[in-house]
Amino acid sequence: MSAQDSDCVAFMETRANSGISGKTLARDTAAVRSFFRWLKVSGYRKEDPSAALESPRREFTIPRVLSPDQVDSLLSSIDTTGPLGIRDRCLFELIYSCGLRSSEAVSLSLSDIRMEERFVFVRGKGGKERMLPFGAAAAEWLKRYLSDSRQVILGRKRSQALFVNARGGRLSRKGIWYLLQELEAKTGITSKVHTLRHSYATHLLSGGADLRSVQELLGHADLATTQIYTHLENDTLELYHRDIFDSFQAPRQLGDINDSEEKP
Repeated sequence: MSAQDSDCVAFMETRANSGISGKTLARDTAAVRSFFRWLKVSGYRKEDPSAALESPRREFTIPRVLSPDQVDSLLSSIDTTGPLGIRDRCLFELIYSCGLRSSEAVSLSLSDIRMEERFVFVRGKGGKERMLPFGAAAAEWLKRYLSDSRQVILGRKRSQALFVNARGGRLSRKGIWYLLQELEAKTGITSKVHTLRHSYATHLLSGGADLRSVQELLGHADLATTQIYTHLENDTLELYHRDIFDSFQAPRQLGDINDSEEKP
């Protein structure tokens, strides 16, 4: 092994010993390999010293999920006496009912909603579109938000964004993060948008949905990404199985941040 090969190996060993996760180490290894591949293709080098690197093993992590009761507690804690509270309840009902990513939720426009059919058109990663059903609870709050609250929040402004902030602009991912922080402080239930998304997927599977259907609903390109939910312990799944699901919908009939500071 040449000195250059050993330098690459030594660098990655130093990174591994620094305490970073296997996932980060895998990204670092991929970056080093890509860099040396580029140098070779561009004619700056004849050899590729990164060829001596072995792919690190990533740790297997089971996603954190909420029980149906915790989801109910989190959503019911939202104060819906004002227009912003109605918006928040509608937002999180729809996120949970469809398993949305935060980027997908804030990108929704009025034209993406089909109220009569109870479907929403979502643009996911890579611009890939999918059509998702939402349940009765989400439909109820969505109808209330659109009829009673959204225009009150907008005032004289006009917008095609489904979810708007207090200033009439499109609600941002940071705005959603702030809202969840407030709910966590109120309820003691730690949750992120992805926690609701993980819960959605787990509740579907525990209710009898097949893995391929859940993959399509979540917008996963690789089935292996969806399979992580099948590794939950049986006793955890039994907890969720107390609730009967309608058409593979969870108990409520399921169908970080570069944004500037804003008041959600």
